[in-house]
Amino acid sequence: MPFDQHKALLVIQQQLKELDAIYQDTMEMSLNTVAGTERVAKWRVRTIALLADSVGEKAQEFARLQPGMVFTNDLVEEFTDLVDCFRVPLKALGQQIAQASQRPSGGGS
Repeated sequence: MPFDQHKALLVIQQQLKELDAIYQDTMEMSLNTVAGTERVAKWRVRTIALLADSVGEKAQEFARLQPGMVFTNDLVEEFTDLVDCFRVPLKALGQQIAQASQRPSGGGS
């Protein structure tokens, strides 16, 4: 069964807002990257569940994302990389869905 593209886009936009809020709070308010990392982990679990409900199988791609190896001792850079590890593919998924929704449906060849 195809997914509701409008609902999927709303979910993705909301999750991007939440991720940006976690990033902003961590970087501008608390400066506690350990707590920020824990919040991102909880956000990720919730996001995977929401994506599974709204985009179906495409959520599996997001669920398989794993942050890369860390080679710095800079906690701010590591936290930024972690957030980007999820932000970039989530934005790309939203763009992919938006583009698909703009294509005429029912076309022949």
